[in-house]
Amino acid sequence: MSESQSAPAGSAAAARLESFSYDDAIVRKFLFATILWGFVGMLMGVIIAIQMAYPEWNLAPWLTFGRLRPLHTNAVIFAFAGNAIFTGVYYSTQRLLKARMYSDGLSTAHFWGWQLIIVAAAITLPLGYTQAKEYAELEWPIDIAIAVVWVIFGVNFVGTMIKRRERHLYVALWFYLASIITVAILHIFNNLSIPAGPFKSYSIYAGVQDAFMQWWYGHNAVAFFLTTPFLGLMYYFMPKAAEGPVFSYRLSILHFWTLVFMYIWAGPHHLHYTALPEWASTLGMVFSVMLWAPSWGGMINGLLTLRGGWHKVADDPILKFLVIALTGYGMSTFEGPMLSVKAVNSLSHYTDWTIAHVHSGALTWNGFLTFGMIYWLAPRLFQTELYSKKLMNTHFWIATIGVVLYIVSIYSAGVTQGLMWRAFDETGRLQYPDFVETVARLIPMYWVRVVGGTLYLTGVILFAYNILKTWAKRPVAYEVPVVQAPALAKHYIPEPMRPGIDVPATAWGRFVNLTFHRSWERAPVLFAVLTTVAVAVASLFEIIPTFLIKSNVPTIASVKPYTPLELAGRDIYIREGCFNCHSQMIRPLRFETERYGEYSKPGESVYEHPFLWGSRRIGPDLAREGGAKSNLWHLRHFTNPRDVNAKSIMPAYTHIITNDLDFDVIQKRVDAMAMLGVPYGDAVNRAPAMAREQAKAIAADLAATGGGNGFETKEVTALIAYMQRLGRDIQGSGTVAAKPNAAPAPSGGQP
Repeated sequence: MSESQSAPAGSAAAARLESFSYDDAIVRKFLFATILWGFVGMLMGVIIAIQMAYPEWNLAPWLTFGRLRPLHTNAVIFAFAGNAIFTGVYYSTQRLLKARMYSDGLSTAHFWGWQLIIVAAAITLPLGYTQAKEYAELEWPIDIAIAVVWVIFGVNFVGTMIKRRERHLYVALWFYLASIITVAILHIFNNLSIPAGPFKSYSIYAGVQDAFMQWWYGHNAVAFFLTTPFLGLMYYFMPKAAEGPVFSYRLSILHFWTLVFMYIWAGPHHLHYTALPEWASTLGMVFSVMLWAPSWGGMINGLLTLRGGWHKVADDPILKFLVIALTGYGMSTFEGPMLSVKAVNSLSHYTDWTIAHVHSGALTWNGFLTFGMIYWLAPRLFQTELYSKKLMNTHFWIATIGVVLYIVSIYSAGVTQGLMWRAFDETGRLQYPDFVETVARLIPMYWVRVVGGTLYLTGVILFAYNILKTWAKRPVAYEVPVVQAPALAKHYIPEPMRPGIDVPATAWGRFVNLTFHRSWERAPVLFAVLTTVAVAVASLFEIIPTFLIKSNVPTIASVKPYTPLELAGRDIYIREGCFNCHSQMIRPLRFETERYGEYSKPGESVYEHPFLWGSRRIGPDLAREGGAKSNLWHLRHFTNPRDVNAKSIMPAYTHIITNDLDFDVIQKRVDAMAMLGVPYGDAVNRAPAMAREQAKAIAADLAATGGGNGFETKEVTALIAYMQRLGRDIQGSGTVAAKPNAAPAPSGGQP
């Protein structure tokens, strides 16, 4: 029964009609939050784009690229896209289930809890509180809050399903349910950590295992937060906007189950040519390539919903937004499998190509779908006409031009980077040995990105203005329609079926026609269990061997824990967001080993909590940085990078030159690492004293080489200690040769 139908008068069902109303107030709240955080997220994107082209825009320690970049990603993903998801889910779920949300109180708690989490992220990330894990940067107290609020959302959703008045679960609800279940699993297991302070923690996983868990989470955060819930929204709002049914019920079934089962396997393809076991990344690649089929099945299902109505697209900006969204989804889900192929990945990984890929999907699929959905919702929620259809059309074209400028410039930048990194001259030497040469070549493309991002932000501003003016035209009091629908019978009696049509004559015919799925769609508990099994099987098949087979992570005897001072320096490195620009993972590719040294081994990172392999190179890889330059060079580099290389776009970190190092917290952090099994020896008893001893030695060297006095208590000394340690443990061990003219090895290789 559609949401506009009611039971025939005088029937038994009509005698059991129940009256209720939908809670649209919560939908309006999430809608306004979507607009607000969309503006904030896009504004942050424009700011960090300018910082890439013009480093002088790194105005203060809490406004540097390294700290704002995770704020941008979290604001766009969890604030803008997250609130858009909740807007669409709360509106469509009530109507698809013919029931008000299970609890108005839980809906309100969900709304305010999520907004407080976003505010907490907006405060803590610029202050440098981060776990250094992509899309999972928020520290442990906020992670706990996310889990609690997500459970509230899940209980409210499932509770509504239980009290529903519509027996059949429509396809959109399948995607919502899968998203709720899988995001909970991903969030909990990836963020397991040991607290070392109010806003400091260390992942319980290390090195290879931490990298695997992070990209199991990271790729599937894209899958089950930015893809499956938006597919649910597409399956509801595209037919509504097109005023017709979804193209194919069977295709929606195949789309859902193949996507849910296959997506969870694909994460390791982010770690090709790294220290991750090759079988894991190859398996991820295989499933990534197979994902192309169900992804395009969903795109085709959405676009063909417009069958016979394509003439409407020219006159309806809402359909324009939705068509571009689905086209962007199709292109992005074609490119993703292509980038997972190792030969392509060797060129694209660590470059801006990946950035272009992510943004081409996010700006079109997530952004345009959100805009189209809210434009469709606004007149219905505010019970008035949209303020300006012309302004909506203007928004569409400005945003579309912005997307084109953005992705063309950054695709060009990414391919340029990859080709320059691997270029050799006629003598067999690297053609561009100085990494900064590749960065300087990209600056014009970065400025084009700024223009494209600014146009997209301008579109968001027009969008906000149009919706706010529509809201201003609302009636004095909203009308609350009373809806009537029969309650579900406690004991379900299947409707009569027509042999040969509803039930194929053979079991094979029943399977091919997928009619068995109708019974699943009437059993939400069974549906949830099957979804959980599909996700868990794929996850465990990769996780168990990675964690239990020791040969996957062979140890290296010479690798020792960081000294207390080096650990403090690593924490400063994480706080400043240096991992957003520098990798610490040399791939076994000739152009990388020629540039950086011997490729990285699994055993090198066994004490790395969290791993810092990186996912992008705006600066050179640092895996073999230790001893390559003097302490004085590092001091000058942190003070003003352009003093040592005029083409550098790295921010200056003058605050770490003057900030005093907090020696008192070092003991707690060493203790936390010891709890994770790091063999810290005597450092568990006297970490601060050992840190001061090493700091004095570095400060004395700085004074002797002309750097000045008084650095033994400064943060920069700890960061220099960390820089000088990188890659040193395996020098002279037969794995990596010591570099000529290297600085002396830091004292206390193992506390």
